[in-house]
Amino acid sequence: MATARPYAPIDLDAADFKALEPHYNELLARPIASADDLEQLILDRSDLDALVAERAANLYIATTRNTEDKTAEGAYLGFVRDVEPKLKPVASALDRRIATSPFAESLPKARYEVLLRNMRVDIELFREENIPLETQLAELEQKYNQVVGRMTVDFDGQTRTMPQMARYLEETSRAVREGAWRAINARRLQDRDEIDAIYDQMLALRQQVARNAGFANFRDFQHRRFKRFDYTPDDCMRMHEAIEAHLVPIQRRLDSERTVELKVGRLRPWDLAVDVKGRKPLRPFEGAQQLVDGCSRMFHAMGGGLGEMFDTMRAGDCLDLESRAGKAPGGYQYQRQHSRTPFIFMNAAGMHRDLVTMVHEAGHAFHSILSKEDPLVDYRNAPTEFAEVASMSMELLTLPYHGEFYSDEECERALRERLEKFPTIMTWIATIDAFQHWIYTNPGHTRAQRTDAWRALVKRFGNDVAWEGLEDARDASWQRQLHLFGMPFYYIEYGIAETGAIQMWMNARRDQKRALADYRKGLALGGSRPLPELFAAAGLRFELSSALMKELATEVDRELVKG
Repeated sequence: MATARPYAPIDLDAADFKALEPHYNELLARPIASADDLEQLILDRSDLDALVAERAANLYIATTRNTEDKTAEGAYLGFVRDVEPKLKPVASALDRRIATSPFAESLPKARYEVLLRNMRVDIELFREENIPLETQLAELEQKYNQVVGRMTVDFDGQTRTMPQMARYLEETSRAVREGAWRAINARRLQDRDEIDAIYDQMLALRQQVARNAGFANFRDFQHRRFKRFDYTPDDCMRMHEAIEAHLVPIQRRLDSERTVELKVGRLRPWDLAVDVKGRKPLRPFEGAQQLVDGCSRMFHAMGGGLGEMFDTMRAGDCLDLESRAGKAPGGYQYQRQHSRTPFIFMNAAGMHRDLVTMVHEAGHAFHSILSKEDPLVDYRNAPTEFAEVASMSMELLTLPYHGEFYSDEECERALRERLEKFPTIMTWIATIDAFQHWIYTNPGHTRAQRTDAWRALVKRFGNDVAWEGLEDARDASWQRQLHLFGMPFYYIEYGIAETGAIQMWMNARRDQKRALADYRKGLALGGSRPLPELFAAAGLRFELSSALMKELATEVDRELVKG
């Protein structure tokens, strides 16, 4: 019987391929005379892979913390250029050795079927000629992050980052909101051509990657690479139609109500974030320490061990939360796989959405912590469709505990805002996913054609907003979605996960303790079971159907009408 054990020397420099090579060569050459030998090879390889993954994580984290740090950038690009390209053929050879071993079918099926299935897809898609193309794509992503990270605006007497500017879009003064929105988008449009050029290069490279692997287009290649065994591109398009049928009408009705409440003739894009009753924006905290302290109290009040898990992140450089110039945009949670410690990155500016981001990324961290004892690094990562259930559910499960930050009235506002997010986020997800389907099934398109496709999707799924005089900002608005640049086709997962999160919210309203227990049960499986089984373990249905979308839309809309 094979056993998990430390295999990689703890002081091994995982950013130096020459240091790694002897250990990978030993795995490739090791005799395999039984299923136990094969299992031990899998476990030892996992430990070595985890060390490399952690090194890659730390190098990437350093570049996002300061996009102007040339030393960090050089170290990261050195790994991307000099280590990853050499590791990929070694990893493919190990995958092939494991998956094609005569002892593979003797491994316990319930334990290894997901791992072997995933390996076989990686073997199928691996092409050595794609390695330099993927290196170029990583470098272009880094360039995009630098372009966006350096964006600042001089406003209200100070130089402010884009996340800091978002505060002004919630101000009750319409003139302030308009001034802020125009300043933000004027700055974004300065780099429109440069970002378009980066994207054009990415599209050409991705299409070549797909062709090299035998696919007609990058969409079909990427769906296969993402191991989407349980749904297809056609299912995604049916989900777009379900969102259009059941959620666009709710969003447009909310827009109409907002127009009346704000007493404006037509909504403009700077009218979408302000409180319709003229109340001041929700400001849950001042400074990262208040955010961390409040979240700790909130998670302890929820029970289920969440507070204890959260507190483990208060040490060990696990949090980088406040916005600053030069910091990459967005937020993420990154598990450092060898030490098995999570890292949360975000751009907090004291807004309500920062609290939402914090609990969202904490949900990812809980997932990492609950599955960290699995000896297989592959199983410590769940499919993204379920990984986002962990985070989006936490946005909803924490709502009854927002008293750590807000008054009772403010808690009601936060609840309504999150429920309104359901139609809003789903329509945006449909827009971005449908945009990518068009982009990658129309290779060689012009920028003008791409703009026309985007306009049609904004008309199909977007808010009922007047864009007259602002067409350039509307037409370039897709450029702010970083997934299009760094994680192509990683977006429909949020929509699938949101259907799980709304189900989790519905379950918690009936029995909060059981819902939280199911949440933990599902997360503890990591990625060790197929996607529908992970949903089922958490007490959820895995569906991209119109029927489920209608059921969830009806439940959420019932609450919105009551409110």
